Amino acid sequence: MPAERTSFYRPILAVGIATNDLAIGPAMSQQIRRIRRDKNRATPTLRIYDERTSALLASLPDPADLPTPHFDLAGWLEGRTDLTAPGGNQRRHYLLAKRLLDVVGAGALLMLFSPVMLPIWLILYFSTGGHPIFRQTRVGHCGRRFQILKFRTMRLDAQLLQPEIVNEQSGPVFKNRRDPRITRFGNWLRRLSIDEMPQIINVLRGEMALVGPRPPIPSEVVNYEPWQTARLSVKPGLTCVWQVSGRSDIEFDDWMRLDLWYVQNQNLWVDVVLLLRTPWSVLTCRGAY
Repeated sequence: MPAERTSFYRPILAVGIATNDLAIGPAMSQQIRRIRRDKNRATPTLRIYDERTSALLASLPDPADLPTPHFDLAGWLEGRTDLTAPGGNQRRHYLLAKRLLDVVGAGALLMLFSPVMLPIWLILYFSTGGHPIFRQTRVGHCGRRFQILKFRTMRLDAQLLQPEIVNEQSGPVFKNRRDPRITRFGNWLRRLSIDEMPQIINVLRGEMALVGPRPPIPSEVVNYEPWQTARLSVKPGLTCVWQVSGRSDIEFDDWMRLDLWYVQNQNLWVDVVLLLRTPWSVLTCRGAY
């Protein structure tokens, strides 16, 4: 593989056997795929390679090659219609199995993490004057809005201070590695993704899934390019390809393309692989801020 054409990007899925598309197989502990960039194109094409053999396994969609999904931004802003039509894997048996996985998995996680969540709730309750849970409007399946739940990690006046903070992320997403609005305790919660634990309730409510693209806020969606709205055609999740591949270290367009890869390749085995990859991603704290 010519060195001038490609360079290692970031780890993605430790998964099995290669076909024309990225295959999800049982030998996921034996190989690690990495995304590389093709430097010969104006818009780099993200490709997934076998780290040991450099064999091309799959190419993530180039925005120029993607069909523009049907979406009604005006109707969505007025609350008359959904933003997009349902997409991804629409097979009935998959949807039933995925929902069963969500309910059983979220119930198990809630019982497992309750001994951690309760003390954190108490600490935040007394340190924030009775406001331990942060609620924010997010955009979910097909553009439907819902209230996401998180442990509070920022000052109560964080929204008022945002115009003073420099955005370090490309695209409409706001990210700052050293955001001064984040408290010391909140920084620790974010590093280990503990602040996301209350979203288990969102999963049990059916607003989110265990696996799916992370839900954006409405102001981000308004600034999406048309091809990016396709990521909203599946239910948002706690973890996703972006989550296990570097999170905030990944540029916005690459993040969107990772989500579209999931939409186009959604199946139960992919979900299981991503769930198994998530604990290590959380423990390494890569891109968590």
